Amino acid sequence: MITVNIIGSGNVSQHLISVFQKTESIVLQQVFSRKKENINHLVSDDKITTLYSDIKPADITIISVTDDAIAEVSEQLPFENQLVVHTSGSAGLDTLSAKNRRGVFYPLQTFSKTKSVDFKVVPICLETENDPDFAILENLAKAISDKVFKINSGQRQSLHVAAVFSCNFVNHLYQLGKEICDENQVPFEILMPLILETADKIKMLSPLEAQTGPAKRNDQKTIEKHLSFLEDENKKTIYELLTQSIQKYNG
Repeated sequence: MITVNIIGSGNVSQHLISVFQKTESIVLQQVFSRKKENINHLVSDDKITTLYSDIKPADITIISVTDDAIAEVSEQLPFENQLVVHTSGSAGLDTLSAKNRRGVFYPLQTFSKTKSVDFKVVPICLETENDPDFAILENLAKAISDKVFKINSGQRQSLHVAAVFSCNFVNHLYQLGKEICDENQVPFEILMPLILETADKIKMLSPLEAQTGPAKRNDQKTIEKHLSFLEDENKKTIYELLTQSIQKYNG
């Protein structure tokens, strides 16, 4: 059995709490949250603490807070020489206090509190300062996921940037597309098969091979019509920038 503490009550924390409690080989020992009401729907009250001084050592203590708070939180842990990891995609190992053994447990996925996630297919990227700690962290990761990777801080930084392009920016484009639909009384759901097919297609083709559309075809008349149609300057600028980028990659 692996004992785990979780520090934090945000999106990632809440998903980890849920999956750890469903996994027989993991004991969720304690959860730290400044406000009990944020997580008492997920975990019993006796496992929740609002005081750092009450946190007991565990096999692994996971800090899942904003990047800016990682260093401060790790300093406040009331023990030393324990395995303490964070879940950030961009913070390095050295963000954590050196009074404990340091590591990273980074699940590469988009998490929303109201949407469940199948952790078996979530890639979990691991990093530690020594091999014995990596083995402990790997056992935890493999208990919940079939996709576990040894990734160093530099690689994790590149993954995080790539994820912003591939997920956060793409989702924002969905929002812009939805606004265009809403403004013209068109159901956004009509676009859903197109969105799903585009995502599914890159399982077989590279993104470059899967690219379609007026920019790829250099269909200048259609591009000009689209730019004339768009009244919002922000959308127009984004359309022009992405068109230029696509044309650059496709000659």
